[in-house]
Amino acid sequence: MPGRVVIVGTGIAGAAAAQTLRKDGFDGEVVMIGADRRPPYRRTMLTKDLLSGRVDADRIALRSADAWQTMPVEIRTGTRAAHLDPVGRSITTEDVGTGARATLGYDALLLATGGRARRLGPPGGPAWPGVLHVRDAEDALALRSRIGEAAGAPGPRGRLVIVGAGLIGCEVAAVAAAAGVAVTLLEAGPRPLAGTVPDAVSTMLADLHTGHGVTIETGVQVVGVVGDPDSDTPGRGVSVVHAADGRRWTAGIVVGAVGMSPATELAQSAGLAVADGILVDEYCATSAPGVHAAGDAARFPDPLTGGTRRIEHWNHGQAHGAAAARAILGAGRPYREVPWCWTHQYGVNLQIAGTPHAAQEWRVQGDLGARDFLSTGFADGREVAAVAAGRPTELRAARAHIGEHLTRAGAPAAIR
Repeated sequence: MPGRVVIVGTGIAGAAAAQTLRKDGFDGEVVMIGADRRPPYRRTMLTKDLLSGRVDADRIALRSADAWQTMPVEIRTGTRAAHLDPVGRSITTEDVGTGARATLGYDALLLATGGRARRLGPPGGPAWPGVLHVRDAEDALALRSRIGEAAGAPGPRGRLVIVGAGLIGCEVAAVAAAAGVAVTLLEAGPRPLAGTVPDAVSTMLADLHTGHGVTIETGVQVVGVVGDPDSDTPGRGVSVVHAADGRRWTAGIVVGAVGMSPATELAQSAGLAVADGILVDEYCATSAPGVHAAGDAARFPDPLTGGTRRIEHWNHGQAHGAAAARAILGAGRPYREVPWCWTHQYGVNLQIAGTPHAAQEWRVQGDLGARDFLSTGFADGREVAAVAAGRPTELRAARAHIGEHLTRAGAPAAIR
């Protein structure tokens, strides 16, 4: 059993790993390091409760400082991992404020480095200025302030343009629309959450947003975001979003919600195998002895397709981090969790489980219009995904069925 476990990353994967180590009886040192200045917090609340103002930042902590000390887990916030030496089993850390460096040895290492918001800008070029993103608590608080300023403001300064109609983009749109901001949601695909949910559910979500005053524009390829030269508020004026087909939108706030990029630089520079994520096996082990990886940044074997995948959901990070901790302790099992996530928009709680893009057909029980339904996705007659609103019990059952199919028979032949 290792004497010191170092966890790089203070998101849910790292936090779940630290808690699992203690729960499963590990009595050595546990050290978490993260560049975020806040101790572990619930990132699922950022674009819901924190952005809307239903809670303040002091209410999003995963655990109290006393609870971490009692566990005990040492948490070094405001500290980034600057260099990894997998041969010497050490991490060089750097204080994000002072730049002071230190060396931290480890017996076992978990890379739970997460990722960063993908910035809007030309391929290989600098990010377009003035575009906001939501990846951490400070991002959410900054956007909350701007939404407060925009609510009820006249003209373009009272408008918000969101580029990307995925889960984050739709949640930001719902919060801003409820606050009285004129919202335009731009999406490259045919519908919001296209590919993430079946077409009928995607259409239902679009209707839900337009019913609350959101304008949705699809088939939009954004090619530029520039400041309006006629703005009378330097530095806090309006921006113009340009599309490839000549359309443009002017707004006081522009938010980019086009996904995230996994933080793999530390692993790559140390010689670990990386391919749009840190490559791990079914026990979360990387290509370097004594180093595991979990969460958003880890690419793991997918029993459904026979390939590999990354998942960027909170619940996956929680389960994957716990699985990595057990593997570190020598009690690992092949990772076979069925992914699931949820989104809350205009009082509707939508849950998604499994692998929706693998479904060949969908069968619906209930009423989509009333937002009370379970839609089940099938491939070769077997359940591979489920999407539900207002039916949490049925969703849990469907998720269990998906897991049973994978455990017993592997992937349906049509999607191997």
